[in-house]
Amino acid sequence: MQTINDRDAWSIGGFPFLLGWLVLLIIAAVVFLPLVVPVAVIGVLLATGFTIIQPNEARVITFFGSYKGTLRQSGFLYTIPFSLKKRVPLKLINFVTDQLKVNDRNGNPIEIGAVVVWRVSDAAQATFNVDDYRTFVENQSDIAIRTLAAHYPYDSESETSLRGNIDEIAEKLQQALQAKLAIAGIVIEETRLSHLAYAAEIAVAMLKRQQAVAIFQARRYMVENALAIIDDVIKHFDAEKAISMSDDKKAELVNSLLIVMTSDKETSPVLNISK
Repeated sequence: MQTINDRDAWSIGGFPFLLGWLVLLIIAAVVFLPLVVPVAVIGVLLATGFTIIQPNEARVITFFGSYKGTLRQSGFLYTIPFSLKKRVPLKLINFVTDQLKVNDRNGNPIEIGAVVVWRVSDAAQATFNVDDYRTFVENQSDIAIRTLAAHYPYDSESETSLRGNIDEIAEKLQQALQAKLAIAGIVIEETRLSHLAYAAEIAVAMLKRQQAVAIFQARRYMVENALAIIDDVIKHFDAEKAISMSDDKKAELVNSLLIVMTSDKETSPVLNISK
C-alpha cells in the first residue's frame, strides 16, 4: 500500500486573484468588447480553484487522481483549478463506544465502554490510507477495548485490575489505540472508561461475593486490633503484682474481650479476676 503524508499545497490569497480577474474583465469590456466573452468563460473555469477553509479545518487537494498537497491555512484561498478539495476537520472529536460484553482475564462476563477523544493530525493519511477514518476509529476502539479487558481481571487486590486501576487502564488503552490509528494520521488525546460492570447474569452472584469479602476483611481487621488490645490488657495485669491471673482466667478474659469487641450485638460479659 502506498503511504501518503501531508505536504503543503500551492495556494494564493483568493481576494487578490478575484480582484485581478475583475479588473481584466473590465479592461476587456472597455478596450476590446469581443474579448469580454472569452475572458468571462476563462474566469468561470478558473473559478473552480477558489476555496474557503474554516479554522481547524484542512483541504486535501487532488488533481485528476494525483495528490497535490494539503491546505491548512484558514480563509479565502485560490489553489489549483479543476482540483478536488476534500474537507477534513481537525477538531477534537469525542467518541463514546458501545457498551461491549466481553470476558475479563478470569473468564467473567463483563460490560465495558470507553470515551475516546481524538483528532486528525495528518489529513492526507486520514484520506488516502484508510477507506473511512471515522469508521476506522470506531472499529479499532472496539478491538482495543476487547483486547484490554481480556488481559486484566475485573477486580483484584494483588494485581492490576480494570476496576482498581482506572488511570493505568486508561493510559494503556490510549497507547494501544495510538499504535493502531497512527497509520490513519489520528492522534488520541485522551481515553477513559465510561462504563464497567459485571454482566447481568453474574452481577448478583458477584455482588454477594464482594459483600462476603468485605465482611471477612472487616472481621479480620476487628480481630487483629482486638488481639492487640487484649495483649496490652494482659501485659498490664502481669505488670500489676497485686493481681495474679491463672492461664484459665486469662483465657476467659481473652474470650470475653473478643466477644465485646467483635460482636455485632450488645453484650454483657462477666469478668472474674482473682487476686
